[in-house]
Amino acid sequence: MQFRVLGPVSVTTANGGPLPLGPAKRRSLLAMLLAHPNTSVGVERLTEALWDEEPPKHARTVLQGHVSRLRAVFAQHDAAAHGVELLTQGAAYRLRLPEVLVDAHRFEESLRLVRRSADPGRAVAVLREALGLWQGPAFAGTVHSAPLEAPAQALEELRLTAVEALARAYGQLGDHGAAASVLRAEAAAHPLREPLVAHLMLALARAGRQADALDWFHRTRKLLADEIGVDPAPVLTDAYHTLLRTDAHARADADTRAHARADAHADTQARAHAHGRAHAHADADHETVRPPAAAPHEAAAGPVGTPQLLPRRPRGFIARQDELATLDRITTATPGPVVTLTGSAGVGKTALAVHWSHRRRADFPDGTLFADLCGFSPTPARDTRAVLREFLLALGVPVERMPGSPVALGARYRELTAGRRLLVVLDNAVDSEQIRPLLPGGDECVTLVTSRDRLDGLVATDAARPMTVGALPAADSTALLAAVLGPESVAAEPEAAARLAGLCDGLPLALRVAAARLATRPHRGLASFAGELADEQHRLDLLKAEDTGVAAALGLSLRHLPEPARRLFHHLGPHTGATLDTCTAAALADCPPPQAALALDQLAAAQLVVETGPQSYVLHDLVRLFARSLAPDHEPAGLLRLLDHWVQTLLGACAAAEPGGEPCCALPPGARRSAEIRRFADRTSALAWYSAERGTLRATVEAAVEAGHHDRAWRLVLLQWPLIVWQVRDGWVPLLEQGLASAELDGDPAAQSRASALLGWVLSEEGRPEEALTRLERAPDLAVRAGDFAGEAVARINLAVALMRYGDRERPGGLLADALALAEREGLTETVTLAHQHLAQHLLSVGAAAEAAAHAARGLALAAPPLAAPRRVVLRTLHGEALAAVGRTGEAARQLHEAIREARANAYEEGELAARAVLDGLPERGPERGPDQGPDQGPAWSVVTRGRSTLGGYRSGPRSGGSPRP
Repeated sequence: MQFRVLGPVSVTTANGGPLPLGPAKRRSLLAMLLAHPNTSVGVERLTEALWDEEPPKHARTVLQGHVSRLRAVFAQHDAAAHGVELLTQGAAYRLRLPEVLVDAHRFEESLRLVRRSADPGRAVAVLREALGLWQGPAFAGTVHSAPLEAPAQALEELRLTAVEALARAYGQLGDHGAAASVLRAEAAAHPLREPLVAHLMLALARAGRQADALDWFHRTRKLLADEIGVDPAPVLTDAYHTLLRTDAHARADADTRAHARADAHADTQARAHAHGRAHAHADADHETVRPPAAAPHEAAAGPVGTPQLLPRRPRGFIARQDELATLDRITTATPGPVVTLTGSAGVGKTALAVHWSHRRRADFPDGTLFADLCGFSPTPARDTRAVLREFLLALGVPVERMPGSPVALGARYRELTAGRRLLVVLDNAVDSEQIRPLLPGGDECVTLVTSRDRLDGLVATDAARPMTVGALPAADSTALLAAVLGPESVAAEPEAAARLAGLCDGLPLALRVAAARLATRPHRGLASFAGELADEQHRLDLLKAEDTGVAAALGLSLRHLPEPARRLFHHLGPHTGATLDTCTAAALADCPPPQAALALDQLAAAQLVVETGPQSYVLHDLVRLFARSLAPDHEPAGLLRLLDHWVQTLLGACAAAEPGGEPCCALPPGARRSAEIRRFADRTSALAWYSAERGTLRATVEAAVEAGHHDRAWRLVLLQWPLIVWQVRDGWVPLLEQGLASAELDGDPAAQSRASALLGWVLSEEGRPEEALTRLERAPDLAVRAGDFAGEAVARINLAVALMRYGDRERPGGLLADALALAEREGLTETVTLAHQHLAQHLLSVGAAAEAAAHAARGLALAAPPLAAPRRVVLRTLHGEALAAVGRTGEAARQLHEAIREARANAYEEGELAARAVLDGLPERGPERGPDQGPDQGPAWSVVTRGRSTLGGYRSGPRSGGSPRP
């Protein structure tokens, strides 16, 4: 196990895999403890580190939640075996660990080793290895607060000291070029660190680059004067004077050599002079007067009236082969085509249009017109008359014959473009009205329009062909990075490049800004910068270069939105996922759903969200982060509305996924009811939604925990149980541990019982018996303490199932009988059915087939719709197996055939396989077994007779019939 703070804060396991540390505040907590290893750090100091401003009311509770989660992650990855333990000591916490596990400790040890060594070769090796530990700024990805910035700054000072020591060691070895290379990147990043610049100047001079060395001095002197109004310090002026003295000696030697060369050259010229005069007159007879070379723009301009207004071809244009092919097809399919290239800010619409125009330039012998209409820019949109005059001038109309009125300008433009084969590119249009007067008059003309608006009006009135320009695929995104940074940089860190591309949402603008920042700070590396970008709080700040950036581009889009859309957009920040529906948007904005639907349509028209279906949209990460940056003051209330909305939606999804079942929880006290929630047609649609929203729900739980809303957090976890049951071995333990921790912090024993029961069952399915039984044994007592009879019954069933799995033949019967009695007394039909099912399973395993058949029959009688069909399939299979065991083979076969039929009808593949296995193992075959029977394979080996639930692993269809539940 390794702890890293020299770059993004992270922990890796022995096999190199990262531990899931969670949000920035949890990483910040770990960072503070790692900054003071084996030392108690008080709660107040930790709170100061996690909240740079006024901490929330429940800060201590949130801090306890983060500690609990860290402990759970450490325990899951066997941290104790490495000597790592997170201890509570009164009102403080201490991270006990061998300090050699922390990269900062190893880095400092390397520096101490170098100081004790006099061997420069050894120093170079040790320092290079030590500096290789750095993956970016120390404590990256944490909250910006004074308690964390102080140790980060101290480590940065040590890093620069190591760089200077490495340069000195190179110099001692005579490799001054390597010394200069090491120092240059740091001097560029720290231009006011005068000792660093002085060392660089001397290294450059010793490497024979005197001019570069002097340039660094003058550049730094000016920067010191401009930025802080001081003269260079002695360390810098001393280096400068050393350079001048060295330069004076070099010039004296050079003058001596130059005089000798000049004397030799004069002698040669004198000998050639007479020979040259003899040929002068002959050369004059054949001399030709050559005209001056045309300027580049004159050569490209062509004859008068043939405009060539295209901007230069975009550099580093990547791929877009499908889009280019589509443009080729559209522009040749119809006469006078108008094509609209629409997409979000920074997606590369203009680059695509200009690249295609250069590529097809030869197809337009009468020229190309181009105008930036400034629709979405800091400057006002272009006046149509001004653009028409510009086009007419390019088409050869003299100024003195320029029409005066807008109507006459348009008529003259259409007249001159009729009958010509022209390409017209109208870039950055604000709406359809701005474009219509600029459409050319000829059927041989092609018009490309780019805009962030969908331009539906132009499609309706002028038969424009819409084409959406989307984000770059992953491979093209990394190719763009390689085009800017150089292929060797991307090839050296391919995984980091792919991660960086993903964090930029495949947006060319974001990718180019990221590449520009990396190109000017080469010491950071792709992995380091990707780690910084992973911090959502600072991602938009990092994707900014001077006046260019993602936030600036999105801000221009927002400025042109209608008021309803602008108001809704300001409320989207708390949303935690990519998908967004009308109901969720209405909850976030606290407005009626029809109003949210109108605003979302306006956002989709402006390409700020992408419509994917009826009332369904995608909100990309960078857009969501931009929305969050606009209205942080509204975020707490908006987040609470969002959490309550998700809890209500999950309750509806549970009801659809498990019809007839009892809900495992109710709304939290004081929850605000949503005006409308998503409706689910059936079990299949509910489970599909669960699966699609899993990432969003996980992020929502983290947001709830971060804000201290633990009463919402555990509900958001438990209400995912239908998907957990359906995909039981899909890594649910960390989420369930978080749900249990939130239930404990909320002080709700009923929630703790249900979370423990579900977590224990999942741990059992993952083959972790000791952990499973620890959780499952606690669950019934917690439910008793809470007076939760339904939860107690479920907890006893889950414990019994686990004990059956581990070969216990005594306890399960009593637990299941108690659970059955509790559920019958409380009128819990689904739990009664579940108890009968597992009693039948248990009794079969101990040889009591007649009693098993009775329980299966009673459960089956209760399992009529609306209870989920998989439950009936399992019960019929158990009933058939029990009947067969008591010799009632014909009845058994009928039950099993019906189980197979119902399993097929509900795509319950595992249930079908289990029923068929029992059917194939019947001792006799008769006509009643039907055409579906397989060959006689001897005794049955169905999963139910081995003490397991029917949900042992993945299959292709839904499954919940045999599983425990919360």
